[in-house]
Parts: sequence; structure tokens; C-alpha cells
Amino acid sequence: MTESAAAAAADDTRGRLSALTRLLPFARPYRGLIALTFTGALLATLAQLAVPLLTPAIVEGPIARGDRSALIPLLALALLFGVAEAALFFLRRWAMNISSLQIERDLRDTLYQRLQRLPVAFHDHWSSGQLLSRATSDVSTIRRFVGFGAVFLIVNLLTCVVVGVLLVVTYWPLGVAVLATTLPLVFFGLRWEKRYNAESRLVQDEQGELATDVEEAVQGIRVVKSLGRSGMVFGRYDRKALRLRDLELGKVRTLALIWCLFEFQPQITLAVILVGGSLAVSSGALTVGGLIGFVALFTVLLWPILSLGFLLAQAQETASACDRIGELLDAPLTVTDSPGARPAAVGTPARLRFEHVGFRFPGAGDPVLTDVDLEVEPGETIALVGATGSGKTTMTALVARLYDVTGGRVTLDGHDVRDLPLAQLRTVVATAFEEATLFSMSVRENVTLGRPDAGDADVAEALRVAQADFVHDLPWGLDTRIGEQGLSLSGGQRQRLALARAVLGRPSVLVLDDPLSALDVHTEALVERALREVLAETTALVVAHRASTVLLADRVALLEEGRITAVGRHTDLLAQVPAYRALLSSESELAGLTDPGFADPDLSGVGCP
Repeated sequence: MTESAAAAAADDTRGRLSALTRLLPFARPYRGLIALTFTGALLATLAQLAVPLLTPAIVEGPIARGDRSALIPLLALALLFGVAEAALFFLRRWAMNISSLQIERDLRDTLYQRLQRLPVAFHDHWSSGQLLSRATSDVSTIRRFVGFGAVFLIVNLLTCVVVGVLLVVTYWPLGVAVLATTLPLVFFGLRWEKRYNAESRLVQDEQGELATDVEEAVQGIRVVKSLGRSGMVFGRYDRKALRLRDLELGKVRTLALIWCLFEFQPQITLAVILVGGSLAVSSGALTVGGLIGFVALFTVLLWPILSLGFLLAQAQETASACDRIGELLDAPLTVTDSPGARPAAVGTPARLRFEHVGFRFPGAGDPVLTDVDLEVEPGETIALVGATGSGKTTMTALVARLYDVTGGRVTLDGHDVRDLPLAQLRTVVATAFEEATLFSMSVRENVTLGRPDAGDADVAEALRVAQADFVHDLPWGLDTRIGEQGLSLSGGQRQRLALARAVLGRPSVLVLDDPLSALDVHTEALVERALREVLAETTALVVAHRASTVLLADRVALLEEGRITAVGRHTDLLAQVPAYRALLSSESELAGLTDPGFADPDLSGVGCP
């Protein structure tokens, strides 16, 4: 967000603060505790009025008459109000902390669940640092406002109204003068609040950018160190840190101006009261006790007036946080269960069909896939081969609805995948990606992530297929906790664990996006030998970049510029399709490969469509 855009967004104070209404659904379940918080805070504040209201009676009564015995009941009454104020203070703190922490938890849960439900296309365009800053710092900002700012913003405004009325009732000329001195406070306060809101939004956005840099540097620490680019990475970070510092200092200057204004106004008002009150006492229009009581009442106003600047600034910052979180909560869920989605019978293995499939990324000009037709028979393995950027990975992502087709349809046993509940679809379709992603949990938890109910025998079989028996040599075996992103393991080990996760439970459809790229030749051969057993019992779509991967397939589909131009056995395509030979010409190993084990007579006549 640019500075001009932030300034434009800050033009309407009412519109900005309306963002706080987003918190109402989260506050509603705890309205009893919130009401108790407001009640305790308001009564505690009103209890402070006891001393100012009793002061004239004490000065003009027992003190003026020298009757010390009459002081005792009045002092006891003041003490009683003091004890009540302390008890109400405890009640307010207790109820406030419970409600604010509960709201914070619910907001975090809702935001996290939303991030999990948002489509992959959304995450493609958002940096992780921006998401992280919204889920952490922005939620904490809201919790602080709900637990403190919102309560005292309302209570202090009510206190100002009540005390203002009492001042007018006590001596209306001075009361009106006090109210008149607040007009400049309102005018300049609102003006600077707009500026503070714009600066707060810039700070929050820059914090997200900085968080992104930190995350990328930590995750890519091996690359940074191996290239000797620590200085460059730090320089990039430092420039953003300096910009964040400058933005924070700008925000601090604005807040200092607001505080200065709210600190200066009560002093001017007090001077007006003393001068005007002295004249009123000398003329007999006001008693000395009345003037002392008036001043005592005004001192009750000091904290509410001083705090309003800070509380309004906190409200503006919270409104910005609500807007930023709202950007995530309002993001459209483009990949969801259709209204008529219901579980359907899907065989193991299943028949997979692409019927005139087209796909275009949101906002992109040219389509990635155009009129793709392909049928994978139950138990058959098809390898997708094509140049970089031809749409192979995108095509595999459509099976599990990581993206939705923009034309045509993908079916499993005749059922459009969009008509199947996502929970069922992503149970019968398993995917292993080229970039193996592991989580900071135990080996067992990583492998069983898609099948939490898998037994020890199933886990052992999946590890055998993926040649991942190395896990038994780890310090605590399957219970060994691997580091974030699995960086404590080699690339090949991570890829084997990801493959074990995909084949666990023998899914109806197995999608493999070049899952053996990080393996050495010997390990790759062992994995392929075991993987053939799995592929014989499931329907598989395999993105092939390596010679041996093609030989795992019964047939090969050639993908060129988003279209399938040939389907057949490797040997047939090599002999009949010049584009296939041209693609493989740089891979002498692949061009010369034949495997009698794949010369199924039923497929020998399959050629170009």
C-alpha cells in the first residue's frame, strides 16, 4: 500500500472506525463478561466522584463550624466509596482479561482456518510475512484494544459527559467555559487521528514486508551462506528496517502531538477555572466550598481527557488491524464444496478423465491448458512429458482441485471432481510434489499426515516402497522430531518421506510430480522397483523429467503449449512423433530406452490421437 493510497483511505474517520464492527461476531459469545467489564469500569469511575461531591459539604459544614465529630460519617462514606472502587477495579480486570483472551483465541482460530481454506491461487499472490504479521501482531493489537482501549474509550467518554453535566449544574458559567475549551481539542484531535491512522497502516504493512524478509532468509540460509551473500541479504533487510524505523518515528511524532494537545488543554482549562472561580467567589456568586468542589470535579476529568488521545490512536490502529485481517476473511473461497456435493462411490483404482479441460490463472492473458483430453484407465500409469512451462504441474494440480478448471471438467469414475466433497476427494487422491514439504513434527506424524489412522504395518510398507528405512537409524526412530521444513534431512531423504506419505493407504489416484528428482541413481532404482507394485494397484499420473520415470508408465502423454498432442507408449512415440524425439534429443539416455516389461500387446497399437 502506497503512502498516497494510505492517505486516501484515511479521509473518513467514521468509515475507518466502522471496521471495528468486524469484532462484534467475536465479542457476542462473551457479551456477559464484556457487560460486566463495562459495568465494573463505569461504576469504579463514578465512585471517584464521591470525594468531589462530598468536598463542599465537608468544607462548608464540619470544617467551617469546627465540628470534628461530624467529619467522621463523611470520611467513612468517602472510605466506603474507595473500597467499592477497589473491588470494582478487581472485577473489571478479571472479566476483561478473560473476555479479551477468549476473543483473541477465537479470532486466531478463525483466521487460521480461513488461511487453510483459501485456495492455492490466493497463496500464490500473498507473501507469507504479510500473512504472518496479520495472524500475530494484528490479532494482538485487537486483543489489547478489546481488553483495555474499547472499555475505557466508552467509559471515559461517558465520564466526560457525566462530569460535564455536574460542572454545569454546580456553576453554569464555569461549566460552559470548560465545555468551550474542549472544541479545539475535538477539531485538532480528529485531524491528527486521520494522519495517525494512515501512518499506522503503513507501519503494519511494512512489518509484514520485514517478516517476509526474515522468513525467506531463515528458510534459504544454506543458499545465502553458500553464495556468500549474507551482506547483500542483510543490506536488503536493513533498508526495510530503516524504512520501518522512519515510519514508526513518524507515527510517534504524530502521537506526541496528540498527547501534547490533550496534556495542554486541561492546564488551560484549569487556569480558566481558577480565574473565573476566584471572580465568582469574590462577587458572592460562588462559595469557597463550591469552588473547591468544582475544581475537585474537574480533576476527575483529567485522566479521561488525557487518555482520549491515546485511546483514539489505539482505536485507529485497531481499525487498521481489522481492515488487514478483513482482507483475508473477505478473500473469496473459489475452491469449495459445490451446493450439491455428496460422497460418491470411487473405485480403487479409479478411472481418471480430463474432458476438454482448459485452465487460465486469474488475471493472466493466455491460458495454461487448452482443450485437454486424456483418459487414464483404472490401474494404468500415464507419464506427462513436456517442455518447461507446458502445463504439466498445473494439469496434475487439477485432479485434487488445488486449482479448479476454467473450462471442461475432470472426472473420477464419471464423477466431476467438483461434485465430490473436498474431504473425500483429497482422501482418494494423493499427491507427491517435486519440492518435498515436511513439517516440524515427528517422522511418523509427517508420513501419516494424510492418513492419521494408519497402522504401523501400513507405515512400514510405505517406508519400504519409498526406500525410507533410514528413519530407523534416527535417534528416536519414527518418533524423531525433524526440524522445520525437514532441513535436518538431505533433499533425497525429504523426497522419500514425501513419497511415503503419498503412497500410504494406496489411494485411488496417485499424482506424482517428478518425486524422484533428488535421489541418486542407486536409490532411484530401488524406489522405482518398489513403486511399480504400488502403481499396479492404483491409477497414476506422473510428471516425468527423467528417463527412468517414463519407464514406470504404461503410456506417455506429450504436452505442448498447454495441449496434449500425442499419447502412446514411449517406444511408439519415439518412433512416430518428431516433437517427442526433439524433446528427448538432449537426453540420450532416455532416447535409447526400451523396456520389454512395458511392451504390453494391448497397448502396442496406441499412437498419436
